[in-house]
Amino acid sequence: MPQRPRRNRKSAAIRRALAETYVAPQHLVFPLFLLDGDSRKEEISSMPGISRLSLNLIMKEIEACLSLGVSMFALFPAVDDSLKDKVASYSYAKGNFYCRAISEIKKQFPEAVLISDVAMDPYSSDGHDGLVRDGKILNDETLPILAKMALAQAEAGVDIIGPSDMMDGRVGYLRDALDENGFTEVSILSYTAKYASGFYGPFRDALTSAPKFGDKKTYQMDFANVKEAKLEARLDEDEGADFLMVKPALAYLDVIRILADISPLPIAAYQVSGEYAMIKAAAERGWLNEEKIVAETLTSIKRAGASLIFTYFAKQFSAQAGF
Repeated sequence: MPQRPRRNRKSAAIRRALAETYVAPQHLVFPLFLLDGDSRKEEISSMPGISRLSLNLIMKEIEACLSLGVSMFALFPAVDDSLKDKVASYSYAKGNFYCRAISEIKKQFPEAVLISDVAMDPYSSDGHDGLVRDGKILNDETLPILAKMALAQAEAGVDIIGPSDMMDGRVGYLRDALDENGFTEVSILSYTAKYASGFYGPFRDALTSAPKFGDKKTYQMDFANVKEAKLEARLDEDEGADFLMVKPALAYLDVIRILADISPLPIAAYQVSGEYAMIKAAAERGWLNEEKIVAETLTSIKRAGASLIFTYFAKQFSAQAGF
């Protein structure tokens, strides 16, 4: 046999040298759950190892991550029910704890890249990403609320806004609002192909943001569809997005690959809470080797075409990989 592929697998050094895909800390985004107050920590039972943290504790997490080479963070607020209303007014209220946290983090760690969340559900008494009226989620009426939210975050100093709401036309609406108010340098990472998925359960536990009625299928995508993701990508590109997101990741590797092939924009993928919880649960039972599975799944997402990977394993993976 003149060709023996195994010759190129015969040592760890050769395998490392010839690896076609690799994941490093600079490719990872670490999601963080923010609580109001001081020195508060609330463990999330469905996400072992992940907690809601007040700002002073999140500062310590960010400092530890930066030392490992992880410099991008997605910040999600856990808002008390007493602050929620039908129009998510706390999301743009002067001095809300989320925007205060953005300002403080950027002041202490200017090198950290902060990605915000733009959607009504953490602040809405209805638990939906858009404005609810008579049992319907209204698209166009939601956009001004999202714009107020995005502007409050931009004023606080966020680097990238992340509209996760899936309202039609919101990328262009937010781009116009940011530009008209002098925030031309603030980027938009659009949750472009955000599927109506069963993998989001632990995240909704973390933020107590589950819908109070119905589901999110009228605005999040049907998991059977791929052509629709292409349409969403084209629209977001035309409206001024800087990044496109596919969420979740593992069940949608084909969608990541397709968007990476057709779009000139960098693709982000979110290894969501349910994916994290599955790996943790299997590892706790001794069914899987957690370290190996984390490396394998993250590599599969990168291999599919993701430039950035949102993952709750960001800190753990970077520490174990020894970067």
